[in-house]
Amino acid sequence: MSQTASARPAAGYTTDEMMSVAAARALRDGTSCFVGIGLPSTAANLARRTHAPNLVLIYESGCLGAKPDRLPLSIGDGVLADTADAVIGVPEVFNYWLQPGRIDVGFLSAAQLDRFGNINTTVIGDDYADPTVRLPGAGGAPEIAASCREVFVVVRQSRRSFVERVDFVTSVGHGRGPGDRERLGLPGAGPVLVITDLGVLRPDPHTRELVLTDVHPGVEVDAVRAATGWDLTVADDLGRTPEPTERELTALRALTAASA
Repeated sequence: MSQTASARPAAGYTTDEMMSVAAARALRDGTSCFVGIGLPSTAANLARRTHAPNLVLIYESGCLGAKPDRLPLSIGDGVLADTADAVIGVPEVFNYWLQPGRIDVGFLSAAQLDRFGNINTTVIGDDYADPTVRLPGAGGAPEIAASCREVFVVVRQSRRSFVERVDFVTSVGHGRGPGDRERLGLPGAGPVLVITDLGVLRPDPHTRELVLTDVHPGVEVDAVRAATGWDLTVADDLGRTPEPTERELTALRALTAASA
């Protein structure tokens, strides 16, 4: 049976903690990361506190090299400016750093994600003018998805979030398949990694469809398939994510406690 996001397995950590740790591990020391608020910010700040102390965190508000001692509540949280190496104008972040491809990783979340890694954070429902749910919107995510050298996505997995086709394409992943990013003139590689509370997915190099490559401890493939709104492909050499270490859990819990 699938674990819920709030469940605490026998090993003593939650599925959310496993997801945050797995996402943090994906970030390499010394790289630059354009960080979204929420789950991406948790993972990025955890990475900086553990294995990647030289990770450069960039926030949309113009904070370069932010080193917050707690999780920011928004891109306008003063802790980002107070701890940044530099604070520049928002147009400069996009025009000088992001759009020319100077940022290694864009770290995003999603309300909906489809089999080609397209992201929806705009509306749920077929009618844009009268949706079932109106979401927070795009912010800088479309530009991040377009121009960062790579994009990582962290999102809790369910049939509501993992859909056959997103209701609205806020941020282009791999479009409808091979060649779409090139046709649209998008310079970055797009989503190369999706980390959920159940496992890890990567795009197939030929079809660009997301493939399950790893499951988290205690999670079975059937549970991941049940939480996916399309016929999920599973890698032949399916891996299993290593459990969080005590050091990782201690750092993550200290980070979240400081933000409580």
